Amino acid sequence: MMKVGLTGGIGSGKSTVAKIFAALGVPVYYADKQAKHLMETSAELIQQIKDQFSEKAYENGKLNTRFLAEVVFHDKEKMASLNGIVHPHTIKDANEWMQKQTHPYAIKEAALIFESGSQGEYDLIIGVQAPHPLRILRTMKRDKIEREKVLERMDNQLDERIKLRLCDLIIENDEQRLLIPQVLAVHEKIMGMNIQSAND
Repeated sequence: MMKVGLTGGIGSGKSTVAKIFAALGVPVYYADKQAKHLMETSAELIQQIKDQFSEKAYENGKLNTRFLAEVVFHDKEKMASLNGIVHPHTIKDANEWMQKQTHPYAIKEAALIFESGSQGEYDLIIGVQAPHPLRILRTMKRDKIEREKVLERMDNQLDERIKLRLCDLIIENDEQRLLIPQVLAVHEKIMGMNIQSAND
């Protein structure tokens, strides 16, 4: 089974692309969603976060996302510290999930594949691309935050131009080109690669 990474900058629409792959029957691991789940269910991870960011990181047994966001999005070192705590748990969980899949390929949808240094775990990485102004507007609307907050978050990610150059395949999510035909073409290409690999 091929392990495929799906990434893109904030507001690129990678989750939308992931859902199209899922509709085609491809197993998809949503890293951000699963990371939040682990941050609320893993006793070891919860303790590590409390030790690093104080008891305020949790409120009534739930992750205090507002508190954590205020702390880390203004401080690159604290953001790196949080990622350094959470990423190993998420990567381990994703690897265990991947091993259970039986489809010809499975996808891990994650924003920080290159930033976390986990790109070597994938046979192929797909990048989702969108114009910078559109990414800002999407994120403002989705998260109900100001433009300045979006720019702060973008500043914590690898420059999208660099990220996309490191990807093997690109899907354009610019609201000009249809997404479904692009995803179908990538799906068929990966399935073809699987067949070729099996024949070899």
